[in-house]
Amino acid sequence: MSIQVFKVVDIADQIHRELGSPTDLGISAIAFWIRSNIGGLNNMINQNFKINGDYEVDREDPDNDNLTINIDINAIAVLKKMYMVHYYDSKVRSTLSAASTDSVVELASDGSRIRKINKNEQSKTYAALKKQEYEELNYLANAYKAGEAVPLQVAGNDTIEGDYNPYRGFNRINKVYST
Repeated sequence: MSIQVFKVVDIADQIHRELGSPTDLGISAIAFWIRSNIGGLNNMINQNFKINGDYEVDREDPDNDNLTINIDINAIAVLKKMYMVHYYDSKVRSTLSAASTDSVVELASDGSRIRKINKNEQSKTYAALKKQEYEELNYLANAYKAGEAVPLQVAGNDTIEGDYNPYRGFNRINKVYST
C-alpha cells in the first residue's frame, strides 16, 4: 500500500487544470494562495494541517507525536472549493471595477460596429458561479466534518446480560410491568 503525499504545487496544479488552465493565472499564484490559506481550511473543517519544510500538507497524529498524517483527498476537495470561491470572487471584483469605468457598450459609425462585452452581465454570471461554489463548499465542509466525527463517550454497559422475560408484558394505561 503506497501512501499518497500531496505537495502544495501538486494541489495548485490540480486546481489550475480544473479551471481550464487559464492564461491569466499561474500555478505559483495558486500555490501561494494555498500556503496563505491553510489556516482557513483548518478553521473550516476543524483540523490542524500545516505545510512542512518540503511543502507537503500534513498534520500531527493526536495519538502519536512522532507520526504525521498526510492530507486526504476529501480535505483537498474542500481546499479546492475554497479556491474556486476565491477565484470567482476576484473575477466579480475585476468585472465590477471595469464596468464602473467603461460605460460604452456598443458603437456604430460609417457602417462599422464595435460591441463590447457588457461587464454588468459578466459580473452577474461570475456572482452566480461564486454563489454556487460557496454552497458546494459548505456542503463539502459539513460532509467532511460529519465523516471525521467520532463519539466522545459511549454510555452503558453492554457486556452484562440483562434481565429479559418474554412473557412479561407492559400495561400502557398504568405504566407498569405485569408478570
